[in-house]
Amino acid sequence: MIQFLTPDEAVKAVKSHDHIHISSAAQLPYCLLQALERRADAGEITDIHFHHSYSDGPAPFDMEKYENVFFDQAFFVGPSVRNSVKLGVADYVPINLSQTQQVYRKGIVPCDVAMVLVSEPDEKGYVSLGGDVVCSVGAIEVAKTVIGVVNKNVPFTYGDSIVPVSRFTHFGKHDRDLLATPVAQPTPEEIKIGKICASLIDDGACLQIGIGGLTNALAAQLEDHKNLGFHSETFADGVLHLIKKGVINGHNKVIDKGKVVASFILGSREVFDFVDHNPGVMMMDVGYTNDPYIISRNPKVASVNTATQIDITGQVSADSIGSRILSGTGGQLEFVRGAFLSKGGISIIAVTSRAKNGKSKIVSALDMASGVVTPRADIQWVVTEYGAVNLMGKSLQERAKLLTSIAHPDDREMLERAAYERYGKHYLTL
Repeated sequence: MIQFLTPDEAVKAVKSHDHIHISSAAQLPYCLLQALERRADAGEITDIHFHHSYSDGPAPFDMEKYENVFFDQAFFVGPSVRNSVKLGVADYVPINLSQTQQVYRKGIVPCDVAMVLVSEPDEKGYVSLGGDVVCSVGAIEVAKTVIGVVNKNVPFTYGDSIVPVSRFTHFGKHDRDLLATPVAQPTPEEIKIGKICASLIDDGACLQIGIGGLTNALAAQLEDHKNLGFHSETFADGVLHLIKKGVINGHNKVIDKGKVVASFILGSREVFDFVDHNPGVMMMDVGYTNDPYIISRNPKVASVNTATQIDITGQVSADSIGSRILSGTGGQLEFVRGAFLSKGGISIIAVTSRAKNGKSKIVSALDMASGVVTPRADIQWVVTEYGAVNLMGKSLQERAKLLTSIAHPDDREMLERAAYERYGKHYLTL
């Protein structure tokens, strides 16, 4: 029988200078964070470090008034912390997603306390991490104090998400709604990109796709495909639609055959209801979902990701624009490499030719201080609304020609001129 504490009672275990892992995505443990705010207001704690992956919604580490008390060091910068990172009152840990569990397990990043939202316990004495596994399993393994907040809205999922009640030191209860992610509607340009990407993906492929309008556009174009599989870090509404239509059935997978595999969920209530007590869905530690070797064991892996900029040599920036951090490295490179190792696999970087501000996303050089997420040595397909080019095995000059050909028409002369200045007169003879 679980003995529940109030949030204020549960967080009394937190001490100044502690490093705290918190569950993220749709499952931030708000009641515990609010209780920590009350302790901070009372002057009881200071120098608290938070670590987590994607986060959204209100949180104390997004408030300037706590800048001398709470310091957020996120593995992935979601909407809730972007402004704080920009202001310097929060920070970003550049890291591949699969490594987030390793830095806990190896002691590289301290984890004194783990705070996670969990499902109601089953009759065997287990709770589930629901839609946010990622690195929480590793944090729970190493933390001295593990606080679980039982929430009836957290789905009971299978895989690595199941944790015995005995592993927790404290339990609270808070039945607030999970944070739902609105289903993004694709733009006309994204619809064109979705069609091109779909034409590159074979029947029987194993998909890795994320969230957003472009992903939803791609999912809509895959409705006539057959026997697709799914192995990804993220599970969202576009994928659910394909599962319900029978397009994604996992028949062609070699490992986890017939199963949908993911590490976290960003979606509507419909997605959470679908995965609840569903043995066809495996929510796994990110050390499994994002391991390039594991990824490559399925044939025809089709990895589709996006970018903020791509330079004419093929370098991909996806976590930043200049020095401003917008997201994180995530698992892009891990899936790019896993897809390349997969028999018949492909990786695609799909972008609109221009950003919302009208600037070209294909550039002669990345903005100063932008991070390279996928090196040019790993790049394969690049797709815009103007076409698709495969850069693997192509020289620098060939890449410049190919990428210029799928840039916005009004930006091509600028890119040609930049390539000519870089490579000289022989560039024009290719």
